[in-house]
Amino acid sequence: MIVVNLDNQLQSSQLTPAGDTEAIRHLEQAITGGKHWYIALLEAIGLWKAAEETHNGRTYQYLIAGEAFDWLLLAERLCEIVDGLLPGDEKTALLFYGKPPLDLTIDKFKELIGSSKYHQYLNYFYGITTEEALIRAVQEEVRKEKRTLGLNKEHDYDSEVYQRIYGATKAVLLKRFRRENGYPQLKSISLTELKEFTYWLFKYRLNHCDKARVASDTKKALTQLKSNGFPGNLVKSLTDDF
Repeated sequence: MIVVNLDNQLQSSQLTPAGDTEAIRHLEQAITGGKHWYIALLEAIGLWKAAEETHNGRTYQYLIAGEAFDWLLLAERLCEIVDGLLPGDEKTALLFYGKPPLDLTIDKFKELIGSSKYHQYLNYFYGITTEEALIRAVQEEVRKEKRTLGLNKEHDYDSEVYQRIYGATKAVLLKRFRRENGYPQLKSISLTELKEFTYWLFKYRLNHCDKARVASDTKKALTQLKSNGFPGNLVKSLTDDF
């Protein structure tokens, strides 16, 4: 669960979409040539260079905080290009539920996207996917406790949840995160900033909680992911090795 920041295949500077025409060309040619679309997609991801781009008026940030690779966001971008060549149900399962059409081994997945991107993906998995699962797991604990006490009315338990995990409220932590990064203190938060904030929370927890608590919370989060049907290959591998 170590945050790694290797020499990136994804480049930190923004590139134009034309900078990744090789990846796009490979994806199109591989699928039309008969290769399974998911294998072709992972190979194209391995060839991709830009850490972020603006395409059709939308900004895609694939590398969060310079360390965590949001591979499903890049997969969404690439799938748009070959949309007519993909089985709709398989594409939806991957992009919306994180369920791939092929059950590849971890080693094969790593081989296809490349070692550097794989380590950046692990940063995203632990730092964002797993951290989100931890927050959901503690939310469920709080709700169950309240119901046991006869408090059945739904409330916003965010303050208590964040206090339990991080020792401070969400509002206080968000303000600290924005101050450290020089971001404006807005009332709203974009999806990209929310991902970066979640990654910041992950590193905050590593730095402010004892190791036993970090291990316990991470196992709780992985259990939450498994119970919610997250693809078992990766979760099982990481849970067994944790």
